[in-house]
Amino acid sequence: MTINFEDGNLVLKLWYVTHRTRALLKMCEDQIYSEYNLTTEQYAVLAAIKHIGDPARPTDIARWLGRSTNSISMIVDRMVKAGLVRRVRDRRDRRVVNVSITSKAENALKPAILAGWEFIQKITSPLAYEDKHTFIRLHDMLRDEIFKYLYPGVNVEKMARNDDESHANLMERLIQYALPSTPEAKRQGSEKGKTI
Repeated sequence: MTINFEDGNLVLKLWYVTHRTRALLKMCEDQIYSEYNLTTEQYAVLAAIKHIGDPARPTDIARWLGRSTNSISMIVDRMVKAGLVRRVRDRRDRRVVNVSITSKAENALKPAILAGWEFIQKITSPLAYEDKHTFIRLHDMLRDEIFKYLYPGVNVEKMARNDDESHANLMERLIQYALPSTPEAKRQGSEKGKTI
């Protein structure tokens, strides 16, 4: 096997930058959401429940977040103790336990969503419109290769399409949920959304 060190160094730098950027984003999210007494994981679970529908099954939350059901169950256990969610038995099948958001979580989630959106806008603002599209396209290519690695023989195009459709317009729906519901507040929120 011949190793081209110049190409190897470039690939390693790409790998390092990808991991480092993800770690830094996680640190920022931890800082932002902690202001609302949420961890990044708790925020993600609450956002997933809002997307899936309240109440939601832990297996659906796990699937939507790309996590194992066991890891989501552990996060939910801590969230129940913190008063952020409660377990609710399914009315049709008493063996099934769903997760529902409490008013305490609702009060934390709404401002956290808006703070998260402001952060996203700020961090991505240096990228031109075309650069954002290029960035997405390149990350999609990496995601597709990861799908091929994790799920050999699966239809990657279908997985990617399902992934994209599942998360399309999520932030828009979360912001609509987070904005106050009075007509005046909605108008002010949409004006604020233009400047965020």
